[in-house]
Amino acid sequence: MTKKIAVVTGSSGGIGRATAIEFARHGWRVALLARGMDGLEGARRDIEQAGGEAMIIPTDVADQAQVEAAAERIESQWGPIDVWVNNAMATVFCDFLRIPPEDFRRATEVTYLGTVWGTLVALKRMQPRNRGAIVQVGSALAYRSIPLQAPYCGAKSAIRGFTDSLRSELIHARSGVHLTMVQLSAFNTPQFDWGRTCLPDQPKPLGKIFQPEVAARGIYYAATHRRRELWVGWPAVKAILGTFVLPGYLDYKLAFDAYEGQESDKPVSTSRRDNLYQPVPGDHGAHGRFDDRALPSSAQLWLNLHPRVLAGGLLVVVVLIVLALIV
Repeated sequence: MTKKIAVVTGSSGGIGRATAIEFARHGWRVALLARGMDGLEGARRDIEQAGGEAMIIPTDVADQAQVEAAAERIESQWGPIDVWVNNAMATVFCDFLRIPPEDFRRATEVTYLGTVWGTLVALKRMQPRNRGAIVQVGSALAYRSIPLQAPYCGAKSAIRGFTDSLRSELIHARSGVHLTMVQLSAFNTPQFDWGRTCLPDQPKPLGKIFQPEVAARGIYYAATHRRRELWVGWPAVKAILGTFVLPGYLDYKLAFDAYEGQESDKPVSTSRRDNLYQPVPGDHGAHGRFDDRALPSSAQLWLNLHPRVLAGGLLVVVVLIVLALIV
């Protein structure tokens, strides 16, 4: 039987790497797109240990020509792409007025335009075949922005707007290609060690933290089920719904809570390197430095992936309430 083919951008570390391994665990061939060869080689080893097959293609997703060349290579060597996961991102932890314009542009080109170019090359190939799935890896910050991450929040919000527009176009074209977006909570990834920062202390995730394998399970589910959007983790649910109900209150709350909440008590090292323009050497894996705090599972995600169980539970509750009222 021919194995299905998935492409994961930003797969050298963090959520992208965990996602690539998740696809491999389910028997998929996985094409790994990222800039850093050390991380790509490490990801390939992880996939092979999981019983899968990997193709590594060093790619800067901000460059449309490189993304196009990667897609062409994958299909010429392996065959039609079944799933394309747009996960690559870059961020800057800093007050907006202190971010150099070139750094803001670079973070936007990687996170937003990298998603646009990945979607473009995937859709060009999937649309004539009238099948396939494109997954945009988003964030609760696509709905509820926070201070000190304006480039990232702006890019994730732009991805959501772009995706909604394109989804309507695909519906109009009666396309069989599935387009979905996964909105994530905070995760234990290396981005807090290699994201560019002007803060005096080391950046850290805001609020409750999950292990990247939780996100990977959600992304794989979204790729293989026809869900318009998938939220992963209660913090994401609360942030998104809270924005609809109390946006002004959250503006003020985050104006104070999100400053201390994004800084640790350890100063940034003078030798610290970031990956905004060049990958940080070494294989950094999927996990960051928060293993002691990160949760390995999410009850919210489990319920989301088992809607029949949730529906059955709600039905039982309704029956019990009715019986209590009758008695």
